Amino acid sequence: MHQAMKEKLINERKKLLTSIEKFLEAPMIFLGFVWLVLLVTELIWGLNKPLEYTGLAIWFVFIIDFLIKFILAPGKIDFLKKNWLTAISLLIPALRAFRIFRFVRLLRGLRGIRLVRIVSTLNRSMKSLGATMKRRAFGYVLTITVIITFAGAAGMYAFEYPHPGFDSYGMALWWTAMRVITSGNEFNPATPEGRGLAFLIAVFGYTIFGYVTATFATFFIGRDAEEEDAPVAGAKAVKELKAEIKKLTASIDQMKRS
Repeated sequence: MHQAMKEKLINERKKLLTSIEKFLEAPMIFLGFVWLVLLVTELIWGLNKPLEYTGLAIWFVFIIDFLIKFILAPGKIDFLKKNWLTAISLLIPALRAFRIFRFVRLLRGLRGIRLVRIVSTLNRSMKSLGATMKRRAFGYVLTITVIITFAGAAGMYAFEYPHPGFDSYGMALWWTAMRVITSGNEFNPATPEGRGLAFLIAVFGYTIFGYVTATFATFFIGRDAEEEDAPVAGAKAVKELKAEIKKLTASIDQMKRS
């Protein structure tokens, strides 16, 4: 009896969590992209006070959203395992918000913290984009590639300026775009944080390269299959063949009856 009540309570919490996630999905997606834009703006030009306060307000909303989901989640450990990057992305602004402490000021001086913040913020944006596009796989990959390229370029510019190849955001954007398409160029990052971010950008580029190549190959094979004399059977030809088989089966059944 006790076990049944416990399972019922867990199911009710799951339903409530699902309802809250659906209700908050749209505003959280919007705020996620705004937060990413603020991060890129900060890395390139810096933030004025109004934009900084806007970022803190969004961060506070994210914390409330995370705490609600954490409280309602039946398995706390599993929830943290799935959302550890999100938790880190919420922790980093806390180090900035409470920089009155000497230890926090020391952490703020470590540029590696900024790298973690960039990666964790991009992770949140990818989740938001995935929630909006769902089954539009190629559109999702294309959009996230553009986001990674522009945000990664902002990070490389923040880490590497004024080293050669990164003395302007435009140059950093060109370098990042070449790295994403696995081409590369003659410039290499000089800082440990820049090298770390460059490695992650390269991993992303190699990851999507195979997918994009396969997508284009499938597209062209599909176009070739539409030709009458194509060596590969297209969807139209297969459909016609199924119709002929169906007619032939019906004719055989009719002959058996007679």
